[in-house]
Amino acid sequence: MIITPQEQRNESEPPPGSGRRLGSSSEARHRRSLLKAGALHDAILSSESVSSIATDEHGVVQLFNVGAERLLGYSAAEVVDRLTPADLSDADELQCRACQLSKEAGVDIAPGFEALVYKAARGIEDIYELTYLRKDGRRLPLRVSVTALRDADDMIIGYLMIGTDDSARQKSEAERDRLDQVLRDTNLKLRAAKQEAERANQAKSDFLSSMSHELRSPLNAILGFAQLMESASPPPTPAQASSLDQILKAGWYLLELINEVLDLSFIESGKLSLSIEPVALAEVLADCEAMIDAQARQKGIEVQFDAADEALHMRADRTRLKQILLNLLNNAIKYNRVGGSVRVSCRRTVGRDHIRVSLQDTGNGLSAEELAHLFEPFNRLGQEAGVEQGTGIGLVVCKRLVALMGGEIGVESTVGVGSVFWFELPAAGHPAAAERALATPRPPQRPVGSPRVHTVLCVEDNPANLMLVARLLERRPDIRLLSARDGRRGVEMALQALPDVILMDINLPGIDGTAALRLLAAAPETREIPVIAISANALPRDIEKGLEAGFFRYLTKPIKVGSFMDTLDLALHAASSRASRREAAANTP
Repeated sequence: MIITPQEQRNESEPPPGSGRRLGSSSEARHRRSLLKAGALHDAILSSESVSSIATDEHGVVQLFNVGAERLLGYSAAEVVDRLTPADLSDADELQCRACQLSKEAGVDIAPGFEALVYKAARGIEDIYELTYLRKDGRRLPLRVSVTALRDADDMIIGYLMIGTDDSARQKSEAERDRLDQVLRDTNLKLRAAKQEAERANQAKSDFLSSMSHELRSPLNAILGFAQLMESASPPPTPAQASSLDQILKAGWYLLELINEVLDLSFIESGKLSLSIEPVALAEVLADCEAMIDAQARQKGIEVQFDAADEALHMRADRTRLKQILLNLLNNAIKYNRVGGSVRVSCRRTVGRDHIRVSLQDTGNGLSAEELAHLFEPFNRLGQEAGVEQGTGIGLVVCKRLVALMGGEIGVESTVGVGSVFWFELPAAGHPAAAERALATPRPPQRPVGSPRVHTVLCVEDNPANLMLVARLLERRPDIRLLSARDGRRGVEMALQALPDVILMDINLPGIDGTAALRLLAAAPETREIPVIAISANALPRDIEKGLEAGFFRYLTKPIKVGSFMDTLDLALHAASSRASRREAAANTP
């Protein structure tokens, strides 16, 4: 029997002409309740978005509302008293549900209507997903809530199955799963790309480090012999001096390019290590003033350093801070006008715990367009055809070093007037006494005319570099030179000859210079001999590792003749002092 909304309303109203009067308030409330129930019943029956199917206790459909008709494509007349909800459901899903319930309950449940209402029949709330098969054969996923209908004696008289269209949710979940998969795939690709980029960066760093070493070795010979010829006696002719000057300029420029490319590479790869500490600004400025004095005088530029407060300390890496200052000073001198000036000043910034260093020059100044491209790598702002050499990397390195140390850099410029380059770094308090930079000891006077001849052993596998050392030491009658071409032979010769000082290359055939140093330090006869490293491994970390390993000093190739001779004298002085102490101890009764 099909119950229509109109029939439901008729059952809830008093028969016409019955004469029944609703005089009491209880009767009025009862009528309102009946009307409300009728309205709810009508809403359920006429809802197009919700499928409402009521069955008898055997599962035969007794009510099939408008929503069920719309969603499943059947009319109520085709279903009521004819089919059960199991007849409209996917058979495979019914089978799976029956198996799952059988395992949970420990009884056999048939894959039919019983599987759909098993929990509801036992008073258990049951909401599940079910696929109905439409009349046209299409599949429709519904979310179904099942309730057992009971009479006054609590006997089951049927079941009510409320279904809502679940396709939108399933589509949403499928789309979410698809997007999750896309995200996972993208993350895998990004991780793979990151690993590939890291491998490429490592390969680039390894390549640049290797190339740096390979370029420095021949440069050492070029610049070393050029310096040797420049300081020869008798001095070179004017024409020769001019040629040597060009060789030295080109060589030092190439070395500058190698250093800056390496710096930029290590900054970009995140492998540049900094040692941040309180640095006395006055000390660094004094060092820089001494280092650029000759360049400024040669160019006719007056460089004025305003007196820096001794209390001003920056939180910075001392070596990199000096590198930034020297780069800015070199540019201010190089691109200044004839007879121009450079003024260096420093002060605390207002409202910030930073210190600003400013370099004001009287150069040609920069236009707004040039300022926009100032910190681009390899962009020399049209100076490529000028007489001044440059790499176009220095300012980029400066900017990134300042950023790594927690500061900022900038420039203000007026065409025809000049520029003010400035950078700021965090201020620091006074460092502890142990943190203050120690002054480099002055090398003693060279023992010209001294009757004693010192023995120096040079362990070097490159013939040109070995020849350079030999030519340099030919000028020292107080030094006798021995040589070895590999690390093991060097250790053997040191144990035999007991030289005063050893010059040690790092990259040697057989065992490297660091391993040779360990062998020398382990032998009582040679452990106190000063060993100077002379290597093309010139990165700051290479130098730190060398000094930590126990080298007396660490010189990088290409060597500067003056620094090399001063370091050698320091080592000879240290060797003589140790020898004197040993003799005094031996003669003490």
